[in-house]
Amino acid sequence: MPSASIQRKLDAIFAEQEKNQFGCQRYAVLFKPGTYANDVNVGFYTQILGLGSTPDAVTIDGAVHVEADWFPPNNATQNFWRGAENLSVNPIGGSDQWAVSQASPYRRMHVRGDLRLDHGGGWSSGGWISDTKIDGQVRSGSQQQWISRDSRFGSWSGSTWNMVFVGVDGAPAGTFPDPPYTTVDQTPIVREKPCLQVDEAGHYRVFVPALRNSTSGVTWEHDSAPGVSLPIDQFFIVQPGAAAAEMNAALTAGKNLLITPGVYHLDQPLHVTRQDTVVLGLGIATLVPDGGITAIKVDDVDGVKIAGLLIDAGTTSSAMLMEVGGPGSDADHSANPTSLHDVFFRVGGAAAGKARTSLVVNSNNVIGDHLWLWRADHGADDSHVGWNSNAADTGLVVNGNDVTVYGLFVEHFQKAQVAWNGNGGRTYFFQNEMPYDVPDQASWMNGEAEGYPAYQVASDVTSHEAWGLGSYCFFSTNPSVACSHAFAAPAAPNVRFHDMVTVSLNDQGTITHVINDVGATTPAGTKPANLVRYP
Repeated sequence: MPSASIQRKLDAIFAEQEKNQFGCQRYAVLFKPGTYANDVNVGFYTQILGLGSTPDAVTIDGAVHVEADWFPPNNATQNFWRGAENLSVNPIGGSDQWAVSQASPYRRMHVRGDLRLDHGGGWSSGGWISDTKIDGQVRSGSQQQWISRDSRFGSWSGSTWNMVFVGVDGAPAGTFPDPPYTTVDQTPIVREKPCLQVDEAGHYRVFVPALRNSTSGVTWEHDSAPGVSLPIDQFFIVQPGAAAAEMNAALTAGKNLLITPGVYHLDQPLHVTRQDTVVLGLGIATLVPDGGITAIKVDDVDGVKIAGLLIDAGTTSSAMLMEVGGPGSDADHSANPTSLHDVFFRVGGAAAGKARTSLVVNSNNVIGDHLWLWRADHGADDSHVGWNSNAADTGLVVNGNDVTVYGLFVEHFQKAQVAWNGNGGRTYFFQNEMPYDVPDQASWMNGEAEGYPAYQVASDVTSHEAWGLGSYCFFSTNPSVACSHAFAAPAAPNVRFHDMVTVSLNDQGTITHVINDVGATTPAGTKPANLVRYP
């Protein structure tokens, strides 16, 4: 297609999606291998994807960027649900911009220049980079927190409260809290996200990266990324209007799922029973479980990959939105774990959704690779949010052992937001906001304790470790509310936390301790209370 024709299409999508925060339109823009002269401005529910075997197979001479002009100018704190993947960019002027907050992954990218993560110094609260090479400097600007995993940067500049680097060549040294950099040299175990590709003969396939251990840098630089390519005929292509029964029939027949952009209402759970099944969504494909059902159930089997989905709670409360492994799952999946990539959960916002728990992980050895679990604090309509309107107790419950999560974002749930009950758990980066809408202290008591912890490790857990954790309060409904501590964990020699921070945003409420009864009370002036280690 001529560049002008492509540009007209890109501009039309952006005009529709720039402010369309809770709409039902979904887009994936797929670039075949080649060089393009275009300005790609990425709005809500839009994913920009290159179809080459490496990011360098698709080059954009121009920009692939996110701006923050709409709410209000320069404020990127609501720039959610979008992404860029598997492209290279020659940015005009030598610098590109990705001014985002949660659920806006930047994966498998190559920027031949600099990358800025905010817009004009306005507020921003992100975000995620992985398997990405930035030849120049990454400038975090006003970003409150950020995680970068398995990437290569020319350099990094900037910080606010919590910047985490795991397996990043060119990352700054770990200096938390001044600056608040948490640097882990190697990623212990990871699988990159599956991606759609097309070969020289025009045949489509899904590349499924291999499990890797003790990694750093990018996978693709020498065109030798380990993994397997699955031909497209092994996938059921899910298109808008498809019923859950059709998807389940395909899964039962041994097919994988490629879910094209759209909003899919489910009247039965999608049930994954076969090991190594791939469920890949494009364009922020959205699943809505109606009637209080669970959207996805994964059996306790090896190597399932779930990627690129938004699971949006229905108006009848679900006990859970997604379950990985049934209760009592005990198989060892260490050689081939299930992995979740860019899987997002929303309770409220687009509708008055309800769900007691968003994600329950019962299987062992599961890898979480960028998760945002969000009880909405704002919505398309005032009736879609509120203490009773979009009720939700907990974002994530982990019952399995040896579960590892990179980039865990969990916000606004009404009880313990993360409940970790399995042994051997690891979290690399945690971002949390406590519920804004607590009506009063009496409504938010955990027994005798004021409030609920954001991240709670069960009292009988004997091994757990976490790096780079931030929890913020903004009790805007009633600023007199307090939370006794942001993190809760047993006193055990193999339960360890590194680099924690709490903040009272605009002095709206109080977090009394960082973890258990340790750590300072949140100070006035939107300043952090830092704790380098526990115990």
